[in-house]
Amino acid sequence: MLWLTRGLVLTAAIDKQRDVKSISLTRRRWRRFCRNRRGFYSLIIFTFFFVASLFSECISNDVPLLIIYDGKPHFPLLKEYSETHFGGDFETEADYLDPYVYEIITTNGNKAYFPFNRHSYQSINFSIDGPVPSPPSRENILGTDDRGRDVFARLLYGFRLSILFGFALTAVGTVVGIIAGAVQGYFGGKTDLLFQRFIEIWGAMPELYLLIIFASIFKPSVMLLLVLLSLFSWMGLSDYVRAEFLKGRNMEYVKAARALGVTNITIMYRHLLPNGMTPVITFLPFRMSAAILALTSLDFLGLGVPPSTPSLGELLAQGKANIDAWWLSLSTFVVLVGALILLIFIGEALRETFDPRKN
Repeated sequence: MLWLTRGLVLTAAIDKQRDVKSISLTRRRWRRFCRNRRGFYSLIIFTFFFVASLFSECISNDVPLLIIYDGKPHFPLLKEYSETHFGGDFETEADYLDPYVYEIITTNGNKAYFPFNRHSYQSINFSIDGPVPSPPSRENILGTDDRGRDVFARLLYGFRLSILFGFALTAVGTVVGIIAGAVQGYFGGKTDLLFQRFIEIWGAMPELYLLIIFASIFKPSVMLLLVLLSLFSWMGLSDYVRAEFLKGRNMEYVKAARALGVTNITIMYRHLLPNGMTPVITFLPFRMSAAILALTSLDFLGLGVPPSTPSLGELLAQGKANIDAWWLSLSTFVVLVGALILLIFIGEALRETFDPRKN
């Protein structure tokens, strides 16, 4: 009984020391990342714009944020109000950009507080004097597209959609890639051989043709794109995880854990996975930029999200179709390239941070 107690105490001490070393290593890596000014400031700028895009409805919308009517607050973002509620003629939802509706709302000391940009991604500006797409103006700071929709609003909402899609595709591909690479590398032998042959066959599938076929069969949606692209996005990462597990499966501490009866899943998750996360973390920004480019390219070709959905690729396609409308291509190019550059700088900083030669 005494030797069992000592063993438990020793195991607890080793685990505590390992946790302390892990925290210390994380702090050193964070300091090293902060010393890379380009990557650190890129992370701050990217985070700022992404967080701001999460509140797109509060920045660019065709409904007021707050209406003070008859001394009572109204929140059109949270609840629909009919035109008759404010003394209008129709039972339908009030069109707050209509001069008549705006006038009856703001009479008798009532107030309506609009967002910074008074247009949503799908609202059409019917008061434009001239053909569309119209150039930047005081009402539409980045102009309108070929349907009269505000470019700034579609860029803002499209940027949010692209980043969220990049996060989702990166997360799914990373999880599947880690599991596939871990199984191949840890078990090796026939398991690794069969898995590698499957990856070779699966990687030879014509991804673009499959997207075209499924786009013609099913209704285009973000979820359909996420599922189809996730089927292929995991293969690149699984090779790096497989190499790390192949290298670590014959280490002494792994053999000792096996001798003590530790399960394979515990060894893979607790011992081998933390040592194999370096290539996974360093490749995350690059994989996310690739996911954003994939969505933009498919939308540009008309194989992506539905036409009414705000998309950077759809704006680029409009810029291609309307060469004279320089504001369409230029503004979308700046947003897309700026996001990709920030992600590349973050990825380079992470790669230098986790470089073992600089520890």
